[in-house]
Amino acid sequence: MRTPFDPLLDRAHAHASEFLRDLPDRFVGARASRDEMIAALDAPLTQHGEDAGVVIDLLARNAERGASACASPRYFGFVIGGSLPVALAADWLVSTWDQNAGIHVISPITAAMEEVAARWLLDLFDLPRESGVGFVTGCQMAHFTCLAAARHGVLRRAGWDVEADGLNGAPRINIVASQEAHITLDAALRYLGLGTRSLVHVESDEQGRMRADHLHNVLSTLQGPTIVCAQAGNVNTGAFDPLREIGELARERGAWMHVDGAFGLWARASEERRALADGIELADSWATDAHKWLNVPYDSGVAIVRHADDHRDAMTSTAAYLIQTRGAERDAVDWVPEFSRRARGIPVYATLRALGRDGVADLVDRCCARARQFAQLLSADPNVRILNDVVLNQVLVRFGDDDELTRAVIAGVQQDGTCWASGTTWHGLAAMRISVSNWATSEEDVEVSAAAMLRVFRSLLG
Repeated sequence: MRTPFDPLLDRAHAHASEFLRDLPDRFVGARASRDEMIAALDAPLTQHGEDAGVVIDLLARNAERGASACASPRYFGFVIGGSLPVALAADWLVSTWDQNAGIHVISPITAAMEEVAARWLLDLFDLPRESGVGFVTGCQMAHFTCLAAARHGVLRRAGWDVEADGLNGAPRINIVASQEAHITLDAALRYLGLGTRSLVHVESDEQGRMRADHLHNVLSTLQGPTIVCAQAGNVNTGAFDPLREIGELARERGAWMHVDGAFGLWARASEERRALADGIELADSWATDAHKWLNVPYDSGVAIVRHADDHRDAMTSTAAYLIQTRGAERDAVDWVPEFSRRARGIPVYATLRALGRDGVADLVDRCCARARQFAQLLSADPNVRILNDVVLNQVLVRFGDDDELTRAVIAGVQQDGTCWASGTTWHGLAAMRISVSNWATSEEDVEVSAAAMLRVFRSLLG
C-alpha cells in the first residue's frame, strides 16, 4: 500500500538520480546570477498553496543553473568533499526518521550510533579514548565547543566558575595562535566573549607553520590562564604546525592546547601521512569536519576534548521536564551547544562502518596523490609556479609572475566550467588554490582539469 509520501519521494528520487548521473560531466560552477534566481523563485506567497509535485519540480529545475556542482569530482574550490553513496543514503534515512538527537530517550538509535561513531573516531585518530566527542554543524562550532571547554578548564584551574559567574571579573585568558590561524578561530573567540584582542599571534614560516621558537618566547612573557591554538593542515598550503614541540611547550607552561584539524586531522588515518600530525595526541582538544575528508553530507563537524568533564560541564543543559542520565546512556546535549538537531552522527557511523580503516586511509591517500599530480602537470609549464610544498591535498598555483594574470586565469577557469578552483592571497601573492577532497576525483579528472587551466592561461598570454 502506497503512502502519501510515495509520489513525492518517487519524484524527488528521480530528480536526485538525474542530478547525480550528470554530476561528473556537468558545468562545475553555478551559471545563474542572483537576479536570475530571484526571478525564477520569487512569487507572492499564495493563500492556498501550490501543488507539491510542481514545487519539487521547480526546485530541481532551478538547481541545474543555480547550484554549484560542489560534489563534482572536478570541484576544487575550498576544502569541500563530495558525498559517498553510503553517506548520502544514510542521510536520506536521517531525514526520513526525523529524529531529534538531543537526548537518549527521544532516539536510542541515534544515541547508540553516535556513541559507537565517537569511539571509532578516537580509535582511528589514535586520540585519548576517554575524550568527550560531540557531533556539531562544522569546524566553526567544533572550535566553539572545544574552546568553551578550554575556557571552562583553564578558569576552573584558576578557581573561577565561568558557567555560574560569567566572565566579568574573571582572570584574563591569553589566547595564542599562529599568524596563519583560520578565521573560524576568531569567530569562536567572539562568540565566547573572549574577543579577538585576546589573541597573541606567533610568527609562522614560509609554509604557514607556527614557529616553535617564537612560541617559546611568547609564552615566556604571559601570565595567567593560557590557551594555545595550533593547526593541522593550513587552509592554503596544507602544512602542519610542529605539533609535538607546541604540545611540549604548552604542557611545560600549563596551557591548554587546541588543534584546528578541520581536514588535517584525517592524516592520522593514513600510515603514509601520519607523521605529519606527530604530537597531535598531546593536545587537550581537537576540531575537525566529517563533511570535508570523510565525504559525508553537510553539516557534519566533530568536537573532541581530552577532559570529558570540562567538555560536559561547558555544554550540558538540564531541565525538569527532560529525561536525562549521567550513566551508561549518552545524551548528546551534554557534548554540543544544541538540543534540537539532526542526527548528524548517523552518516558518520554508516560511512566509517562501510569504509573501515583501510577505506578511510585510501580516501586520504588518493586525494593527496591527485594533489601531487596537479602540481606535476601544472609545473611542467615553465611559466607556472607551485608556491607550496604539496604535503597534503592543497596546491597553490601562480601563473606567470603577475597578480592580475593569475586572477584572470582563476576567473577564466571558473567561466570555462571544466572544473572550479578558488583564489587566495598567499604572502602577498595572488594564487589559485586547488583543494582535492572528493572521493570520486580520478587521475583523468585531474588531467582534464589541469589541461583546462593551462588552456585558459595560454589563451590569456595571447
